[in-house]
Amino acid sequence: MAILKCPVCSETIWIDNNSYVCKNRHSFDIAKEGYVNLLSGSHRAGNLIGDNRDMAYSRQSFLSKGYFDALTNQLKICFDGFGFDNSIVLDICCGEGYYSSKLAANFPYQFYGFDISKNMIRIAAKKKSPVTYFVANMAHLPINDSCFDIAFHLFAPFHNDEFSRVIKMDGYLISVIPGRRHLFKLKQIMYENPYENDEQPPVADNFTLIDKIHVSDTITLNNSQDIMSLLKMTPYFYHTSDAGKAKLNALSSLTTEIEFVVLIYKNHK
Repeated sequence: MAILKCPVCSETIWIDNNSYVCKNRHSFDIAKEGYVNLLSGSHRAGNLIGDNRDMAYSRQSFLSKGYFDALTNQLKICFDGFGFDNSIVLDICCGEGYYSSKLAANFPYQFYGFDISKNMIRIAAKKKSPVTYFVANMAHLPINDSCFDIAFHLFAPFHNDEFSRVIKMDGYLISVIPGRRHLFKLKQIMYENPYENDEQPPVADNFTLIDKIHVSDTITLNNSQDIMSLLKMTPYFYHTSDAGKAKLNALSSLTTEIEFVVLIYKNHK
């Protein structure tokens, strides 16, 4: 099955030497790390879209230490429950590829992952896992219709129509959102009146919710670097005052709850 399509003309693309090409001769070079940039227009050559290099490496450093293993293990359980002998899988907004590389090491499926940040995708591709990584915009995915048996989507914006278009009829979508008490201790340190998350699921009109799973754990971060790396992975990094960040940066350790809501959908289009 042809998965990727040209972001310029929407014709199917295939590998020719060290590039992806379409029949209209649009060409997209495969980078030395192994990924392809399928952004089109003025954004294609830039490095300033999405998370920057520092945030990308902070995310890699934090996740590689296993702090979110409770979530990784639940994703493996979900995949086991689908019961497929073989599948084509999409990691939506994959970041630096932590979850897709972990799942690809455990399931003999064909994995793809994309993010709008070239900084993230460079790191993902360097893992040399059996995942095809590409740079793309989720609002205009360079993917042919009805390609994927499974897609998963963690802590990122939701695009109902595009997700439904690229997932097969009755295919599965796993969407993960923060639980009510996720990182609450971190918020207590930075804010005078911290709020609990509302656990509001995304608007998913083309999907049927078939399961909702709560995953929780307590983690202890024993150095300032890991604490600040965690902050850089969250929206709070952009919306917290310098004084609030300074309170967090002054800590040598932090124990906090983590809580995730795993939503499993079927695509009904």
